[in-house]
Amino acid sequence: EQGITLPLLFALNNLLQHSKMAPKFQKGPDLKRFMDKRMKVSLNGNRNVTGTLRGYDAFLNIVLEDAEQTETGQYLGQLVIRGNSVVQFEGLDRVPTAATT
Repeated sequence: EQGITLPLLFALNNLLQHSKMAPKFQKGPDLKRFMDKRMKVSLNGNRNVTGTLRGYDAFLNIVLEDAEQTETGQYLGQLVIRGNSVVQFEGLDRVPTAATT
């Protein structure tokens, strides 16, 4: 069975350490000003949900409360949505801008 040779392993490690494309610390999304606001969230698969943003993390995983399907109006309750399925956010309530905070 062939494994990765030691020089190749060192080269890959060096590439990863000096790569400009993969920073060591990535800053998460800044959704603080959308907290406790009504939002429409577009998801992959042409799905849309509307709800109140109650939480999020650096991976864009979000928690929506009082969520419902936008098209049908079906009540879904509290949802945890995985970040990689989020396509777009749309604020439905007035959100303070950076100039007014």
